[in-house]
Amino acid sequence: MNIYVGNLDYKLSEGELENHFSAYGEVTSCRIITDRETGRSKGFGFVEMSNEDEGKAAIEGLNGSSINNRNAVVNEARPREERPRRSY
Repeated sequence: MNIYVGNLDYKLSEGELENHFSAYGEVTSCRIITDRETGRSKGFGFVEMSNEDEGKAAIEGLNGSSINNRNAVVNEARPREERPRRSY
């Protein structure tokens, strides 16, 4: 199950985020999205969990909870929309 996590502290590491979710089950991947040019966190990321029931428990348990003093937005990730390429 792919989970979207928003409203993250810009200083939060992927390891710290993974620790929050691992309390609910096995985390297969964890990625915080960063700006290509600056490398700074964009304040959101994605966590992949192997078991759907564990993923749903993590969503229910962590949505609205405080992660590094910010109330996290946690829900099931939607499929990525294809966008047309920009021409410069």
